[in-house]
Amino acid sequence: MIITYQLRSPKTSRSWSSSSNTVTTYKAGKIQTLTMEEREQLLPMMRSAQWVEVVGRDAIYKEFIFKDFNQAFGFMSRVALQAEKMDHHPEWFNVYNKVQITLSTHECGGLSQRDITLATFIDQASVL
Repeated sequence: MIITYQLRSPKTSRSWSSSSNTVTTYKAGKIQTLTMEEREQLLPMMRSAQWVEVVGRDAIYKEFIFKDFNQAFGFMSRVALQAEKMDHHPEWFNVYNKVQITLSTHECGGLSQRDITLATFIDQASVL
């Protein structure tokens, strides 16, 4: 049986695995913001999927409208499960059938590949 513990703080993440009896520490800041080249390649794809860049902030935003609250909540549940797997959580707001999502990586202070990956998943989850 493998037991894994994860302890997190704003500056470091530590994980311990009984299978190897080791502790691994990950320093904050390991995740990098998108480079200019990555932005030139990825942001047009995000714009074509109706994600917009947030003015005054290195983030992307999109609003989703569903038939009713149940569909909106189901969508949010799918996104929440994936976000938890990725350890990357959206900023979001929900009223009835509307869900507004902003993505930015707090660990690096801006857009990262994690945001693009989660945005792609979110778009797929919105049509289920």
